[in-house]
Amino acid sequence: MDFVPSFALILPELVLSFAGLMLLLLAAWGGDGAGRKIAIAAATALFVAGILIVPGLHAGTDGPATLAFGGLIKVDSFALFAKALIYLAAIGALIVAPAFFASPSAGTERGMRAEYPVLILFSSVGMGLMVSANDFMTLYLGLELTSLTSYVLAAILRRDTRSGEAGLKYFVLGALASGILLYGMSLLYGFTGGTGFAAVRAGLTGEMGTGALFGVIFVLSGLAFKISAVPFHMWTPDVYEGAPTPVTAFFSTAPKVAAVGLTARVAFEVFGAQIAAWQQIVMFMALASIIFGALGAIGQENLKRLLAYSSINNIGFILLGLAVAKVEGAAAMLVYLFIYVAMSLGSFVALLMLRGEDGTLYETFADIRGLSVTRPGIAWALLLFMFSLAGIPPLLGFYSKFVVFQATIEAGLVAFGAIAIAASVIGAFYYIKFVKVMFFDEPAGVVTGKSGAGHWALLGLTALIVSPLGYLLTPSLTDLAGKAAASLFLAA
Repeated sequence: MDFVPSFALILPELVLSFAGLMLLLLAAWGGDGAGRKIAIAAATALFVAGILIVPGLHAGTDGPATLAFGGLIKVDSFALFAKALIYLAAIGALIVAPAFFASPSAGTERGMRAEYPVLILFSSVGMGLMVSANDFMTLYLGLELTSLTSYVLAAILRRDTRSGEAGLKYFVLGALASGILLYGMSLLYGFTGGTGFAAVRAGLTGEMGTGALFGVIFVLSGLAFKISAVPFHMWTPDVYEGAPTPVTAFFSTAPKVAAVGLTARVAFEVFGAQIAAWQQIVMFMALASIIFGALGAIGQENLKRLLAYSSINNIGFILLGLAVAKVEGAAAMLVYLFIYVAMSLGSFVALLMLRGEDGTLYETFADIRGLSVTRPGIAWALLLFMFSLAGIPPLLGFYSKFVVFQATIEAGLVAFGAIAIAASVIGAFYYIKFVKVMFFDEPAGVVTGKSGAGHWALLGLTALIVSPLGYLLTPSLTDLAGKAAASLFLAA
């Protein structure tokens, strides 16, 4: 077998793996003192990996030429679209990290952690394998590489009680979800006789037995945990609140893209012949996530915890596109995913800029009272992100919900879409609460610290994307999402 074409297809993963190994050695020799340099090098490696996927992303690569290593990996338009979002989100998580680790909020472990960018790189490799998986063995390898690095990232502040608790909860529940997923994979292997996606799909064609149906349910349940969809969401608020804020920003973006991409690939390419078997399950998870995410956030005072429920709520809208089970729904899901990454990353960057004169970070509603007086730039940016998350026009968040609802209604799921639209109104309450507290309450006067140029650049870029000017991106975004979605249905 000629492995040269296969290595060419996974060149971004090779670049990130090599960079991760080299930077791991540098971290061992240089310690945390080399943390900033390692972070810069890691961001550079992610940028180079992103450049490598640009030609294929615009050309729309599909067909047999996208298969690597005997069909274990598929680097098609869908995988490239997801990787682009993953690398961008990972770069954002690296940009905002040094200021956090230098702040008093890092406790006694102040200073940029040298292993943080290395873990981000290896996690990105795992996520790249997840969205490119064409076999359940590759799927599990990528998922576990991502999960193991995520457990360490959540607990990276070893002497911080909240960080340690977040890491432990994530590990225990993640291990449970991985076990459920692995059991489902074993059932599918037993009833279809293969682990490759094409072989499993062929085995599921026609009338499906009870054992195979349980395999489908277990696999979807394990993947639902990774995307924090109801009823497998229980870890999300605690981990988001307890993990260091840069890690939370990373969790809310890149792994979400990878998990949603993997779920979509499995649903369409593996279970595509049995849509009726999983469509109702996805419909339930979508509606339950929208409603629970909206209701659960209402009484929250911690901003990170509130954004965790917002993440659950937004996953519900993304799953609407998956439930449509057509190219149009998948394309709408990818458009929503891009806009969600910009909104979520921008929101967490704004939270990282809520600092006092001594660098202490603040993260409750009581801390941002009257923020428009003390830090108007951050307040107006948060207003943009919150209104966009609520889907209020003319911000780009409205467009993301519009394309998903349009695909849902055009597919004939009118009642389903109507319930989702009605439930989305609930979420507007806590998004508007941000505005009320920041612009109409008496100033708390604690958020007075300055932020670095990196934070302002990232905040400005994401705010620009979600603003009405972001609609200029929609033609290209729709084109790329359409190509990526179409590649998922070639196996049909």
